[in-house]
Amino acid sequence: MRWLLRSKIHKATVTEANLDYVGSITIDKYLIEKAGFWPNEKVLVVSNTSGARLETYIIEGKENSGIICMNGAAAHLIKIKEEVIIMGFELSDKLIKPKNLLVDKNNKFVKYL
Repeated sequence: MRWLLRSKIHKATVTEANLDYVGSITIDKYLIEKAGFWPNEKVLVVSNTSGARLETYIIEGKENSGIICMNGAAAHLIKIKEEVIIMGFELSDKLIKPKNLLVDKNNKFVKYL
């Protein structure tokens, strides 16, 4: 069994940061569904801007809002306007074809990679 990439949102832009929240990343419901993520799923978030990396869990944001919000302590590491990659993994004994989404600067779906 190995951990394999299952889902990825590539080149998303952080639209909000909320230090007063208890933790997590809020993601547009449409993007969650398009990528095959689930609410409360653990994800790895990597900033292409700063190089920061962190694990957190998904909170569902308003559909088609384009929201990518770093909540709680994560907002100290990844800030508004940073470009991020959000990845989910699966433990499997077989190869997985991941769903890799590319989004534009407004976090709107462009295409599968």
